[in-house]
Amino acid sequence: MTESIEAFFTINLTELSQYVIDPNKRIFGLYLLSACVLALLVYLRLTRFPGKQQNARRSVSGFLRFLFPKAIYTARSAQQDYQLLIVNKFVKAALVTPLVFTMVPIALAVSDGLSALFGQLPPLALPPTGIMWVFTALLFILDDFTRFLLHWLLHKIPVLWDFHQVHHSAKVLTPFTIYRSHPVENFLYACRMALAQGISVGVGYYCFGPNLQMFDVLGANLFVFIFNVMGSNLRHSHIWLSWGETVENWFISPAQHQIHHSNHPDHFDRNLGSALAIWDRLFGTLITAKGLQGVTLGLGNTQPKHDNLWQIYTQPFIQAYQRVRPRKLAPPQSMLSSQKNPD
Repeated sequence: MTESIEAFFTINLTELSQYVIDPNKRIFGLYLLSACVLALLVYLRLTRFPGKQQNARRSVSGFLRFLFPKAIYTARSAQQDYQLLIVNKFVKAALVTPLVFTMVPIALAVSDGLSALFGQLPPLALPPTGIMWVFTALLFILDDFTRFLLHWLLHKIPVLWDFHQVHHSAKVLTPFTIYRSHPVENFLYACRMALAQGISVGVGYYCFGPNLQMFDVLGANLFVFIFNVMGSNLRHSHIWLSWGETVENWFISPAQHQIHHSNHPDHFDRNLGSALAIWDRLFGTLITAKGLQGVTLGLGNTQPKHDNLWQIYTQPFIQAYQRVRPRKLAPPQSMLSSQKNPD
């Protein structure tokens, strides 16, 4: 038993240490490097006119201070993000990882269901490269849509919002804020991933047969890789990077996601998408960064009490219970009268 526990901790600590070399993790070294390059472009733009008082003089040290403000990276909120990265890794390994194995039965069920509905069709006559492009796009689009849909539900269903508030209670944003989430939300996203991948593989198997492959870069879906290289780590940061209104009607920019974290009522429940903005347009939740230069983060007057990890983990359960617990009905007025004036 002791050896099993030691092995569990050793394996997960090793995996944590490898996040920066894993292209399927947001904080993969190349993604962080690309974010630094984009941040440099923002810094150069802001310091283009050094005569202005608000613009610092260009220097390496000035850029490093711009990139890593001490007040942000040492804030209590940021410290909680670092702690959640570690603790949630062990919670997910114990409770969520087994869900990955449900992808195969889901894929088989989808493929069999399509065969029952439409009959067994011969594989579509596409060249292998065409099949790879279609399957890679299918994986990406279905993954992105299900992310949006679950995110929309987390905002719209009060009990689910109690748990999603953990992420929105961040008062500063760093690339590690992506790991600021409650285990209940992590469980829901794991179910979503198994479902999305299972459906994609099932549809692909039915249409193209068993020889499915995707275009990947270092093992990551090509489109996911491009999304991460194009500043995904700036989404959770203090660096304001907008793609411009035209592009932001199709793709969610880092600035748009920062608007999503804004405590201004006009920004609540906006920009729920991950990569594609088309879902927000369809649901009427899209807002571009036009006319904005930054936002104030958090939940304003509704900020939950998330001062430590214990509160972060327990408060959502307390809030959810208070929403769903049975309410005692007041006795009828006639009964109250009879109690006051017994015969």
